[in-house]
Amino acid sequence: MAELLDRIQDRALQLDVLLNLHVDITYRCNERCIHCYLDHDSRDELALSELERVFAEAREIGTLFLTLSGGEPMIRPDFFPILRSACALGFAVKLKTNGTMIRDAEAGEMAKLGVHQVQISVYSDDPETHDGITKLPGSFRRSLDAINLLRDSGIHVVLADPLMRANIDDYRKVQTLAEELGVAFTFDPTITPMINGDLDLSNQRVTRTALRQLYQDASLVGDPAEFCRPGAPPDNLHEQVPCGAGHNAGYIDPNGSVTPCVQFPYPCGNVRHQSLADIWRHSPQMLEVRSIRLKDLHTCSSCDLVGGCTRCPGLAYMEGDMRGPSAIDCEKSEVRFSRVPSPTLVQISMGGQL
Repeated sequence: MAELLDRIQDRALQLDVLLNLHVDITYRCNERCIHCYLDHDSRDELALSELERVFAEAREIGTLFLTLSGGEPMIRPDFFPILRSACALGFAVKLKTNGTMIRDAEAGEMAKLGVHQVQISVYSDDPETHDGITKLPGSFRRSLDAINLLRDSGIHVVLADPLMRANIDDYRKVQTLAEELGVAFTFDPTITPMINGDLDLSNQRVTRTALRQLYQDASLVGDPAEFCRPGAPPDNLHEQVPCGAGHNAGYIDPNGSVTPCVQFPYPCGNVRHQSLADIWRHSPQMLEVRSIRLKDLHTCSSCDLVGGCTRCPGLAYMEGDMRGPSAIDCEKSEVRFSRVPSPTLVQISMGGQL
């Protein structure tokens, strides 16, 4: 099955089919996580009727995987009508939520609707540490209760562990917690800038020493020697696209603005003024993103780590240039493949001028 899904993703990438659509239905949230990149003052959100139209348009142009998120999506009073609309169209619906608003009835309804996956972030096995990050007392207990309810309802649950300085020492215990709960586990040490480009959140990022420890942990990466080996790039590497954003994946914010990805805030149109199909197929901004190949990246194309780097064009865009390097990703690749860091990129990662 995994091999088939990979083939579908690759084919959609080649044909520029919007296979994966991420929709944030609100930026409002009942938590105030210290690493969050969003402005929670969410106004003029897409109404249910507008979302229903967008979902129908997405289905018509080939979308199969729909992620609903926020903010906290369940904070909307019409969350379940929105979810019913999405599920009724046959999407594989993934929900990202903090889980604090899920009780028996909500878990049962999600199972009845056939929600494909629910992802909930847990930052520590220690309630005080977790609640200290979310700034919501009792959130640890409520999130764990939701995980248990969803799992018992037959829904595939993923426990996500975003890693930062405040919780880096707890990831093994969180991984063990996921195993004990019988749910999947994922981690991510990437702390992104605010969606408006403010880089102040960079002080939450883990140290290079901590990154190195993560990349040498077999329970996370498999064989560390294999994971940390750059490998030879394919002959046609420079003709490849840097990322699926704008090719087989897109994003819509709560106000209807369409961008290539939630981490790539380059406005390409708005579904209140154009159809999603028109924006996807004809937006000059979307076509610009879609035209970029690895050979067009003025620094990365000559880097000896380009074949193994997980460079995000959205992070590069927020750092100043969508065709340039992302200091965040450069650091991860340098640590992973044990290369001495670039002085220029060190300056950028520490908040220097671009």
